[in-house]
Amino acid sequence: MTLLGRARFGQADNAVWRPTPAHLARSQLVAAMKRWGYGDLESFHRATVEKPDWFWPAAAEDLGVELRGTRTAVRDESRGKPFPKWFTGQTLNANWSCVERHARNPKTANKDAVVYEGDSGQRRTLTYAQLQKEVDTFAGALAACGVGKGDRVTIFMPPVPEAAVTMMGCAKIGAILVPAFSGYGSDALATRIQASESKVLVTVDSTTRRGKPVAMKQIADGAVAQCPTVRNVFVIKASGETAPFTEGRDHWWSDLPKIAKPVETAALDPNDPLFILFTSGTTGAPKGIVHSHLGLLLKAAIDFGYCFDMQESDTLAWSADMGWMLGPLMIVGGLHFGATIVMIEGLPDFPQPDRLWKIVERNKATFLGIAPTAARGLRNGLRDAAPDADLSSLRAFASTGEAWDVPTWNWLFGTVGKSQHPILNYCGGTEIGGGMISGYTCAPMAPASFCGPAPGMDLDVYGPDGKPTDDIGEIVVLNTWPGMAHSFWNDDPRFLKTYWDRWDDVWVHGDLASVDADGFWHIHGRSDDTLKIGGRRVGPAEIESALVAQPGVAEAAVIGAPDAMKGMVAIAFVVAKAGASPTEDALANGLIAAVGKGMLPARIIGVTQLPKTKNGKIMRRAIRARYLGEPVGDLSALDPLTPLETIPQRG
Repeated sequence: MTLLGRARFGQADNAVWRPTPAHLARSQLVAAMKRWGYGDLESFHRATVEKPDWFWPAAAEDLGVELRGTRTAVRDESRGKPFPKWFTGQTLNANWSCVERHARNPKTANKDAVVYEGDSGQRRTLTYAQLQKEVDTFAGALAACGVGKGDRVTIFMPPVPEAAVTMMGCAKIGAILVPAFSGYGSDALATRIQASESKVLVTVDSTTRRGKPVAMKQIADGAVAQCPTVRNVFVIKASGETAPFTEGRDHWWSDLPKIAKPVETAALDPNDPLFILFTSGTTGAPKGIVHSHLGLLLKAAIDFGYCFDMQESDTLAWSADMGWMLGPLMIVGGLHFGATIVMIEGLPDFPQPDRLWKIVERNKATFLGIAPTAARGLRNGLRDAAPDADLSSLRAFASTGEAWDVPTWNWLFGTVGKSQHPILNYCGGTEIGGGMISGYTCAPMAPASFCGPAPGMDLDVYGPDGKPTDDIGEIVVLNTWPGMAHSFWNDDPRFLKTYWDRWDDVWVHGDLASVDADGFWHIHGRSDDTLKIGGRRVGPAEIESALVAQPGVAEAAVIGAPDAMKGMVAIAFVVAKAGASPTEDALANGLIAAVGKGMLPARIIGVTQLPKTKNGKIMRRAIRARYLGEPVGDLSALDPLTPLETIPQRG
C-alpha cells in the first residue's frame, strides 16, 4: 500500500527571514531542482516521495556519493517494509567519500579536516592528508589485532580528532563502530560493550569537564573488567596525565604505527553496518540502533547538502558527543563535502562566558550548531545582549534535540545574528539517521519552527485514530528511506514493536508535531511526555515556552502528574535568571495572559537547576519520576553537575 502524507512548506507571508538572491544562487538544492525541472519545494518534495527509484540514485550522483558497480535495485523490500535493502548489486565504503577522495585532491589535501577545541583550552587539527594517514594506521592496527569485517570496536572518548579517525578506520576495513557516550560510568559502558561483544575499546587517558579531571581510562578499565570479549585497548594521550596501563592488552595510540599492517579499503555491500548506537531507555536494556554505510552517508549528504547547503568552503562548528547521533552525523556530513568540522568538547560558557563565540571567531566558522538549552544559558549570561565577538564569518545557525522557546529564538536570530542568518531547525533522531523535518537555506523561516519535511521523507501528523489531524499529533513517516535504522542489534522484534506496530505500514516516531496555517511545522516534545489537560493533548514545550517568556525566568520544564479530580495536571519547574525572584502568583498571571487559564500548571516550583543530559537535554521523564517518587530508570546520561535531587518530591 502506498501512503502519501503532506508535502507542506512554510510560506513567505508571515516569515521573519527570507532567502536573499545570494542564498538562492549558492544553494545546491536550487541548482539541482532547476536541472530536474522543479520550480518550488513542494513539487520537488512530492517527487522525492512519489518517485523513490529516481530520487535516491539522482541525489547520490548529484551529491558525490561514490557507489561502484551495477545496481540491480534501488530498494528491495523482500523482507517486508520495515527491513529494506538499498542499492543492491553495488559497493560502497564511507571512507571513499569522506576521506580518500579529499586526501587525493590537491585543493583539499592540506586543508583542515578536523579541529578539536578542548574543555581546557587545547586545540588540535588534522588536515585531510593527515586524516587519511591516521585512518590507514588505525585500520592497519585493528587488522593486526585480528579485527576484520563485522567485528565491533567501541570508542569511549571526548570529541577529539581521533574520534573521526576511529570512525573512518573502522569503515575502511568493514569493522562496526560502537560509539559510547563520553560521560558514562563503568557499568553503563560495560553494558554497551557486552551487548555488542566488542573486541577492541578505544579511549583516552583522561579529560576534563569544567576544568575538573575525568579519569576516562580508569572508567574504561572498570568496564573492560566486566567484558571478556575485549582483547585490546587503544589509549590516546589526550591530557598527558598518568593513566593505568595493562601490558599485553593496552596499546598507546602513538605506538600503533609499530604494529599496523597495510590494508586495502574494503568494497562493501552498501547495507553493511557502519555503526551501532545504543540509546538509553527509562526501562529495559539499551537499544542498539544499526546504521549502514550507505544509509548514514546518503542521508547525511542530502540533509547537509540540500537543507544546510554544506560545501567545501564551510567550517562547521557544533558541540556533539560521539555517543549521540549528532557526533557521527557531523563527521560524515561535514567530511563528505570536504568541509572543516570543529569538534567542541565541554560547555559553551566555560572557562569563559564567551567561549562559544570565541570558537566561532577563532575558526572563522560559517555554520554554528547550538542547542536551545545552550542558547538559553548564553542569553541569560549576556542578559539579552549580543556577544562581544567577531561573528562575521557565519552564514547560518542550526539547532536540534528539543523545541525552542520564542524569546530565545528571537535573541539568537535578531540580536546575535542581526536578522541576517537562518536558524535551520532540524529534527529527526538516532533511528532516522538524520532529519525528518528541517529548515532550508533556500526557504522562508518563521520563529521556532521548521520549513518542512526533509527531502525523501513522506511525513504526516496523525491523531489518536490513526488519521491525519490539523491539531497536535504524532509525527509519522509513511515511506522508507536509506538512512532509517536497519533494526536494533540482534533484536528485530523489539524494533518492530517500537516503531511499526501501532498502525499498518506506518513508522511512529514518538514525537508530537503540528503544521500551522502558514505551512510551518512545529515539534511539541516527546509523545510519551504528553499532557492531557481538560481533554486536550498538550506538549510540554507549549507551556515551557510561555514560562520562559515571563520576566525573570531562565529555564522551565513541565511534566504531567496524576490528579484525583482532574485526571492529570501540569507541574512546572522554573529556574530564575540571576538576580531575579519571580513569584508563583506573578508567573501564573503571566501564563494566563499568554496561554489561558486552562493550561495553567497546578504548581509552579522554583528550583536551582534542571536535570539534563550531558549534551544539554532536559530529562523530563526523570524529573517526573523523581517528583512522583517512582523508579527513575536509566540515569547513565544524566550530567552529574545537574543532579536529580534538585527536584523536590511531591508531598
